[in-house]
Amino acid sequence: MPDLFEDYSNAAERTRAYDEMFTPGEVPREAYAQIAGALGELTLADVTARADSMARTFLDRGVTFDYAGEERPFPLDIVPRVITASDWDIVERGVAQRVRTLEAFLNDVYGNMKVVADGVIPRQLVTSSAHFHREVAGFDPAGGVRVMISGIDLIRDEQGTFRVLEDNVRVPSGVSYVLENRRAMAKGLPEAFGQQQIRPVEEYPRRLLSALRKTAPPSVEDPTVVVLTPGVFNSAYFEHTLLAGLMGVELVEGRDLICRGNRVYMRTTAGEQRVDVIYKRIDDEFLDPLQFRSDSMLGCPGIVNAARAGGVTIANAVGNGVADDKLVYSYVPELIRYYLDEEPIIPNVDTYRLEEPESREYVLDNLDKLVVKPVDGSGGKGLVIGPDASREELDTLRAKVLADPRGWIAQPVLQLSTVPTMSGDKFGPRHVDLRPFAVNDGDDVYVLPGGLTRVAMKEGSLIVNSSQGGGSKDTWVLADGAGGPVERAPERSSIRLRERTSVWPIDSNWQDRQSESDQ
Repeated sequence: MPDLFEDYSNAAERTRAYDEMFTPGEVPREAYAQIAGALGELTLADVTARADSMARTFLDRGVTFDYAGEERPFPLDIVPRVITASDWDIVERGVAQRVRTLEAFLNDVYGNMKVVADGVIPRQLVTSSAHFHREVAGFDPAGGVRVMISGIDLIRDEQGTFRVLEDNVRVPSGVSYVLENRRAMAKGLPEAFGQQQIRPVEEYPRRLLSALRKTAPPSVEDPTVVVLTPGVFNSAYFEHTLLAGLMGVELVEGRDLICRGNRVYMRTTAGEQRVDVIYKRIDDEFLDPLQFRSDSMLGCPGIVNAARAGGVTIANAVGNGVADDKLVYSYVPELIRYYLDEEPIIPNVDTYRLEEPESREYVLDNLDKLVVKPVDGSGGKGLVIGPDASREELDTLRAKVLADPRGWIAQPVLQLSTVPTMSGDKFGPRHVDLRPFAVNDGDDVYVLPGGLTRVAMKEGSLIVNSSQGGGSKDTWVLADGAGGPVERAPERSSIRLRERTSVWPIDSNWQDRQSESDQ
């Protein structure tokens, strides 16, 4: 390998992590042979020019994020992450199993709570969750599906084994980066792209729209679907516009909607139009000021009652956040056995429940060796990595745990797998995770082949969240040669974002202040 990989093997050895591109000794793994060959022909100037070109493309298309008050192009590294067909088979089956389990769990806890009666999970664990909403207990969603869109975060441990890090079934974000990363990488590293059989990702919007339409209220023959956004100042607004445009549906804000007679209508320049399915991209607490936060300007009064009456389908269902609770996460292996009578395909990361006295005592004695997380946190907020924390931070954490043991879990510090990432004038190993996205239409769970690989851009860091300086990689899932669809050489993009022309005009002086969780 060229000077761009100088000292890479030594740096990888220092991380003690599983490197996905190289075996020990800097020998490329078979799945990365084409990429290693392509990079071997490039100079530092070549790599820098291509990286700058991809960044300019992202900036021009609005693929940006707010970091420390500055609007920046979302970092995309030029080295893709490659997953073999056999490894993807494990991921695909494991994610689908997880989604089916969480669907059954949510139906149960908002119904007769049989899982509690059978002693699988404590009642208090469910009812004390910050995102368990009694307002939606006792009725089924109009479309019969609660977990329609999910993002299940995975990591590979030191042995290269996939493990589930957390579940996201409220408002999982990031699929727009999957679509845009592929578009950019097809031009950023065409030498390797054209020589690989890579499964495509552009099917996702069609799959999502099909699932949304399928779960419309049963009396509707030709359902109207909308994407509900908090507005232009939201950090994920680009994703909202992209998905609405690719699905060919309207992008609306709460003030564009009105509820009457347990039906939801959209204000348009041609008059009111009934809405049958709402893909919500706002948190539950802001959805309906009559049920949750009375000061919210982001949702629509009466929308929860309309859903309860079967007049509209809301995806994802209100109240899903109880399944995102990291303490509930620790019970998911038991829930898989209980609901599906199967063994977990992808194991959890070992987790300590701090409400249990023995576990709490152990964790408090070893705070400097563990990762401690708030159970309702997202985007890496509130997470404390013991080995990197100061004595003052650990003392503060100890007080918080003692004051609210239910609010925290602890896990061992895992060295997430690494993939070469450009840093300065050479490549270095950087830790990555993976968020596969799944669409559940009630009959089948489709797992987008690839998902979002997030990368910690700082050397040694385990924090991959974009809000804390992380970036991303395109994720290439290799076809198994069985004749399925594969990605071809890049062509001119057919993506065209619809202009907002038919809904009620936007008041340019109005701003929302709710920031969608970086789940």
